Amino acid sequence: DWVLLQNCHLAKSWMPDLEKIVESFADVNNEQKIDDSFRLWLTSMPCDYFPVSVLQSGVKVTNEPPKGLRANMQRSYGNVINEDEFEECAKPAAFKKLMFGLCFFHATIQERKKFGPLGWNKMYEINDSDLETSMQVLRMFLDEQPTIPWDALRYVIGQINYGGRVTDDWDRRCLMSILHRFFTPDILDDAYQFSESGTYKAPQEGALDAYRDYIRRLPQTDDPEIFGMHENANITFQQQETEKILNTVLSIQPRQVATGGGKTSDELVAETAADIEAKLPELLSDEEAGETTFVVDESTGLVDSLATVLQQEMERFNKLLAVIRSTLVELQRAIRGEVVMSMELDKMYTNFLNNRVPEMWRKHAYPSLKPLASWVADLHQRVAMLRDWLRNGQPSSFWMSGFMYPQGFLTGSLQCYARKYQAPIDKLSWRFRVLDVYDAKDIEAPPEDGVYVHGLHMVGARWDPDTCTVTDSNLGELSSPLPVVHFLPAIDHQRDAREFECPVYKTSTRAGVLSTTGQSTNFVLAVDLPCPKNVKPDYWVLKGAALLCQLDD
Repeated sequence: DWVLLQNCHLAKSWMPDLEKIVESFADVNNEQKIDDSFRLWLTSMPCDYFPVSVLQSGVKVTNEPPKGLRANMQRSYGNVINEDEFEECAKPAAFKKLMFGLCFFHATIQERKKFGPLGWNKMYEINDSDLETSMQVLRMFLDEQPTIPWDALRYVIGQINYGGRVTDDWDRRCLMSILHRFFTPDILDDAYQFSESGTYKAPQEGALDAYRDYIRRLPQTDDPEIFGMHENANITFQQQETEKILNTVLSIQPRQVATGGGKTSDELVAETAADIEAKLPELLSDEEAGETTFVVDESTGLVDSLATVLQQEMERFNKLLAVIRSTLVELQRAIRGEVVMSMELDKMYTNFLNNRVPEMWRKHAYPSLKPLASWVADLHQRVAMLRDWLRNGQPSSFWMSGFMYPQGFLTGSLQCYARKYQAPIDKLSWRFRVLDVYDAKDIEAPPEDGVYVHGLHMVGARWDPDTCTVTDSNLGELSSPLPVVHFLPAIDHQRDAREFECPVYKTSTRAGVLSTTGQSTNFVLAVDLPCPKNVKPDYWVLKGAALLCQLDD
């Protein structure tokens, strides 16, 4: 007999037992003879704990999702849609149109993954079962309701069937924006197009084979416009693919590469470590504080909230600097043979060869994707910013990106306003005004209320200083600086629905660990930015527009 074990990835604790069972098949001393016709079939999602020996001793067959909108649509209309069910609906014309829109929606959210964080903050496993369930819901609503319940359809399919897999609130917003393009009364009109070029649209009502013929005529390569994205998204995709190849090459290169009188790996790493140690900033100390830095308010008897933020940031950076200095000393001693090269130091050694930040430093540092050289330069700038604040008092404009915990800075700013006006802090939120100033040095004095913030970068769109609105990126320009922004606290502020709620992230990956607040640890806050007239905020949502505290270079 043949044996089939499905979903092995769900039985992580049993994998060692499976490995022993498979190894026993090849044991010549095994008393139980294996029949020549016996076969063991195993199915599993990709996982790092699946036994390697089982993979090596068996024949591997992979079933990967199709790539491209056309391939996705062909799969849906070839495997998922049944010809009999396709014709059985009380509203056949609307059903066929919406069925095509649903399949196109399914293909679109699958293909957005290739754009990385521009497409989705996190990668979700969307499969045919989500499409099949949504088809049943669509047929049920059309059969049972006298009119098409658009809001109910969008909610059940978007928020429940597909949205149930989405854990990031901003990804869910993007998902619903995509769904609105395909589940709209306009789709029932034959002239309605999914893209400005008119390449993609729902064909006229017909037989199932007519839809399959139309799908076969779709372009093989997908233009970013069908996803609502800018042409720069293709550049981002190509950069990500190149980075994967380079990372693979780096992971398999030998460590000893010196030939013909060049420096050995030990010499290169020791030189790098000595250079970083020699230039490492000194620890931040309260003794350096100026007269206006830690002033106590006579009316409340409390230190200014932002001064408390400064002290907390000093503690974090001092801890990081201490870890960096101690590990650099230990690494140099290990290279000289004075101490044993531990596993952590060996990883640090390899990271230095590849110009990467050691994991030991990352555990105590701020999120960053910069290479080692850029990361060290960035660290110097952050410490210099805090030291200048410590000696000379609060700056006129704050480099929010320079904080290890920017959320603490924002909370401290709200607390200053709450103390000044005796306002409840739980009712305070932010209003935003983008200034016509790019260089923070041109800011001569801080605002009366709130704070000026600089150092943010925009991706997926850019700021137009002429119209003071968000606009499309320039071709080939993947990011652009945002001018200085005035963060102004307001009580019971109601945001303008016509403005684009732009999320701010610490790094370009956007994804992070889900915190107790329900938000990603990579997420900072959302900044409301005005849109041009006749341009809805969903336009920028589909483009993946966001603000970043720092770039990757």
